[in-house]
Amino acid sequence: MIINQFYDTGLAHASYAIIRDAKMIVIDPSRDPQPYYDFAQLHEADIVGVIETHPHADFVSSHLEIHQTTGAIIYCSKLVGAAYPHESFDDGDIIYLADIKLKAINTPGHSPDSICILLEDEDGKEQALFTGDTLFVGDVGRPDLRENAGNITAKKEVLARQMYHSLRDKLMMLPHHVTVYPAHGPGSLCGKNMSPDLDSTIGRELRENYALQIAGEDEFVKVITTDQPFVPHYFGFDVDLNKEGAPAFKQSIGKVTKENVDLEKGVVVIDTRSKEAFAAGHLKGAINLQDGGKFETRLGSIIEPHEKFYLIAATDDALDTVIKKPLK
Repeated sequence: MIINQFYDTGLAHASYAIIRDAKMIVIDPSRDPQPYYDFAQLHEADIVGVIETHPHADFVSSHLEIHQTTGAIIYCSKLVGAAYPHESFDDGDIIYLADIKLKAINTPGHSPDSICILLEDEDGKEQALFTGDTLFVGDVGRPDLRENAGNITAKKEVLARQMYHSLRDKLMMLPHHVTVYPAHGPGSLCGKNMSPDLDSTIGRELRENYALQIAGEDEFVKVITTDQPFVPHYFGFDVDLNKEGAPAFKQSIGKVTKENVDLEKGVVVIDTRSKEAFAAGHLKGAINLQDGGKFETRLGSIIEPHEKFYLIAATDDALDTVIKKPLK
């Protein structure tokens, strides 16, 4: 059995591939499906399934494109109300990948439709837990992103109470040796206290995760609903887009016009060149947003989802790089 983590530092997003007997399942894939195709080819495996732990707010998933390209079945909770072809995957449901099992655990809290996936190896031993945005290393998912987005909306206080029980009645009851594989690491806006580590164990989280140390439900709700990071403009938009399924990545890139144009008055100009180049001369009113670790998040904090904007870069290659990032 192979478990591989793919990590997008710009969005602090972790996705996963599980391979057993030349069959592969992808969990929470990122916008560009090519790394999963390459990994499957490297290991001479067929992608047979894609699991979405919930409709993501902070990035666009390639689950629909992978299905359209490979025929892989998409699995998600029935609560998502997914508009794309899928099979429901909820408490009691099992996906068999050769002789290993992937079991669904409904864990509402970050969202009403969140699930975690428990992996049992060929000997029936519980080995790994893919936690989506429910449990992070050192933190838990914020409960305030689904008050106005998605198939089911809920107040943050309600979701925080659901999170309390998802953790205590389900995840914290698992064996201490089970490896925890979350969907995000430090820098993600889906939590407020994530560790630099990108995996953990149930035992370690029970010992070290501040949110799992809070004994009372009311106190847990109070702590989890306060001091969360800001919410970028695109979060609700991404939830709804992921619920529908996004168009193919390369197709979306191809729709972007890359040429010198007469700038339309009133449209924001994002200049991605270095601060030295920007200081030496720039278009009036341009915003200097340099490409770097959190470019996508910072851009999404400035630009509304349907708002037009221009991108400027120092070279054609640099422009190609930054064109892809708003599409994530």
